[in-house]
Amino acid sequence: MSFEVTESTVVLAIETSCDETAASIVMGGNDVLSSIVSSQIDIHARFGGVVPEVASRAHLESIVPVIDAAIAEAGILPSRIDAVAATAGPGLIGALLVGVSAAKSLALVWDKPFIGVNHLEAHLYAGLLDDPTLEFPLVVLLVSGGHTMIIHMKGHGDYTVLGRTIDDAAGEAYDKVARYLDLGYPGGPVIDRIASEGNPHAVEFPRAMMHDGLDVSFSGLKTSVINHVRKNPEMSNVDIAASFQAAVVDVLCAKTIKAAQQVGAQGIVLGGGVSANSFLRSEMSRRGGEAGFKVALPSRAMCTDNAAMIAAAAWHRLKSDGPRELDCGAYPNLKLAEVPR
Repeated sequence: MSFEVTESTVVLAIETSCDETAASIVMGGNDVLSSIVSSQIDIHARFGGVVPEVASRAHLESIVPVIDAAIAEAGILPSRIDAVAATAGPGLIGALLVGVSAAKSLALVWDKPFIGVNHLEAHLYAGLLDDPTLEFPLVVLLVSGGHTMIIHMKGHGDYTVLGRTIDDAAGEAYDKVARYLDLGYPGGPVIDRIASEGNPHAVEFPRAMMHDGLDVSFSGLKTSVINHVRKNPEMSNVDIAASFQAAVVDVLCAKTIKAAQQVGAQGIVLGGGVSANSFLRSEMSRRGGEAGFKVALPSRAMCTDNAAMIAAAAWHRLKSDGPRELDCGAYPNLKLAEVPR
């Protein structure tokens, strides 16, 4: 299928990789006409984490209303949509299949091109959606519940992973510490909130691998928090949370800035759910700015899983690679450099 991609090309994208059902319509790769997200946080909170089967069923219930809402909010007719995209991986296989199946069905019925999108690649576009003037090369800190990576973004579709976690992702460490402190789920937002009331210097938790390459490690930090609380049960949660968060953010900022200096980046971009963390945002802005880098912070709506970033990545992939065949599947273990086929 030959297809010309222009600034007026409109993409409908669907995101169902984990526990958000999302749909968005984006024109030209960065003009967000609509973005609808239906979160499942309340559903999974009582389990203390995402239950894959529950997530899949919730996606099935929400997918059609969310797509309808995205089209209505954009104020366009389905005939104006030029292509349909969906997250094809990585993620929960059952959840992914809901979005991929819905998108391929619409592409077939409407006779439109289909694009399967790499969820990790899409996160790199969150900052570009809010600031299209960013110039390559960039260093992107992709930090979420499942991933922590420092990525050299040389151009559209041209990425190199410079560093990654060797154990727990940063968001995973937040959730585990919050669970141990009995703060509830998800752990990131609650720790961010109560940490603002605590003393970040109350405990000098370890900064693992701080001077060892660009990889990071948070498993030992999590264990250090647990051991400290066991030995000091009288210590307040706000001081523990503030000290834990200070350690995480210190490592992330130091490694990201070091990476940007090494590759001669034009700027630093945050992406992923943990990039909504207020302390990370303020510290990266301050320290990155002091180091001479432009720091791009996506809006908080673009930090968490959403379909606008899927549409942006799809527009660029459609322009460079063309549409995918409808036999494109779902790939739960997809790596950043891999394109869904």
